[in-house]
Amino acid sequence: MARQTSGTKREVFSSRFAFVAAAIGMAVGTGNIWRFPRDVGAGGGGVFIIALVLANLVWAVPLLMAESLLGSRSRLGTIGAFREFMGRRFAWMGGFMAVVTMGILFYYTVICGWAIRYFVYAVSGKFSSGADREQTQQLWDGFIASPAQTISFHVIAAFLVGFVVIRGLKGGLEAVLKFTVPALFVILVLLAARAMTLSGAGEGLRYLFVPDWSRMLDGEMWLGAFVQMAFSTGAGWGLYLTYSVYMRRKEDFALNAGIVVAGNHLASLLAGIAVICTVFAVQSPQYAQEAVSAGDQGLMFVYLAALFGQLPGGTWFFAPLFFLVLVLAGLSSLISMMELAVRNVIDFGITRKTAVVAIVLVTLVGGLPSALNLDVLTNQDNVWGVGLLISGLFAAIAMMRYGLERARRTLDLASDFRVGAWWKVLIGLFPLMFAVVFGWFMYLSVTDDSQTWYDPFQTFSIGTMVLQWTVLLVMMLLLNNLFSRRIGRGATADDEQSPAYQGEEG
Repeated sequence: MARQTSGTKREVFSSRFAFVAAAIGMAVGTGNIWRFPRDVGAGGGGVFIIALVLANLVWAVPLLMAESLLGSRSRLGTIGAFREFMGRRFAWMGGFMAVVTMGILFYYTVICGWAIRYFVYAVSGKFSSGADREQTQQLWDGFIASPAQTISFHVIAAFLVGFVVIRGLKGGLEAVLKFTVPALFVILVLLAARAMTLSGAGEGLRYLFVPDWSRMLDGEMWLGAFVQMAFSTGAGWGLYLTYSVYMRRKEDFALNAGIVVAGNHLASLLAGIAVICTVFAVQSPQYAQEAVSAGDQGLMFVYLAALFGQLPGGTWFFAPLFFLVLVLAGLSSLISMMELAVRNVIDFGITRKTAVVAIVLVTLVGGLPSALNLDVLTNQDNVWGVGLLISGLFAAIAMMRYGLERARRTLDLASDFRVGAWWKVLIGLFPLMFAVVFGWFMYLSVTDDSQTWYDPFQTFSIGTMVLQWTVLLVMMLLLNNLFSRRIGRGATADDEQSPAYQGEEG
């Protein structure tokens, strides 16, 4: 597929529904289920949701549209797409984006392994009536301290995803995601509906949706909203770019991006209702505040797990469904991450089978440190999670070099929803938005007395982040010429809708 000619048939999604389902599955992940409920409460409820919607409109939608143009018109993964749109000197940007997302892939398989393990716990009745927080804390501590278990379920998650990706687009990704993504939403609706019927759920709804207007000008709240948006929608990851490689010739760039963002936001709201309403209904407000403050893992695997045995039907209904939706959300995102890595390897002329086997093996090794040490996982989550902002900046720069008006016209030709000057303005403002968000994050980190500048054993420090970003940047620059020479052409020579081959080599 990497070195296509005009007579080579390429894979495409069978329908818009298939593409949108896959893209929503890419966006909806574990962050929707455990990060959003925690952040929305801590961020001021309805005010945080307002900020999140605005972040989606000014950042995620325009950036996803840019990614879709990069992927659909180059028919190459992130490295090749940047080479085609920006010239041979800039393939390293696509390499940076790919490795950042692979850094997330490594520890994300570990997290998916946790979800699978807890789903097994749930169906086996582990969260029985009478279980309390001390017991679920012991269960979590025992699991996370067992290398045999954490590594085993990391391996299971990687092999499950590899089995899907190795079967290609139609027999693997599309076939699985067309089923799992609708199923994910059905389960979320059931869980949210069940949570809202509990006595006391109203307190949870107020906690989620009633705005704390005093937070409206809170810089940390806005930063949290933009970071949650970047984590949740997948904007800047290169995942949407990768799926866009398989877009049909006539697709609606603007509407598809809007649907994906809206679907992702809906999933977050449903998950927030299910989690927060349950916590508030079954326990005291103090317990709820402690749960939200316990971090991602503590909220899911300790505090919430302790409530299943206290709910009517919680042991046989709520717990299995909840951890099943966590598994589905995690695996659907993991599939897109592995496909991104595989797509880039295929572009070097390697067969899909060989590429998948190689990426699975690399993932197994790359995820071992996170499987063995929770601090390493948290460190990697911080380093590459914030690194996504840099990747998003690169996508915006690619559009600027290609020509914002030219890109807008190309997007508009295939969009029912008018792509006007608003898109050019937002992409043009992206470097400024990046500078504000990234700069504010760095400022808060530097002025936080509890953080040190550099500590390799600390879950978060500015020094460790900058060091890892710098090493990656240097590596990608050194490999740039190799990337440019070895990656073949993805779009066919006679494809009149491939502007990437109209003298933009640079």
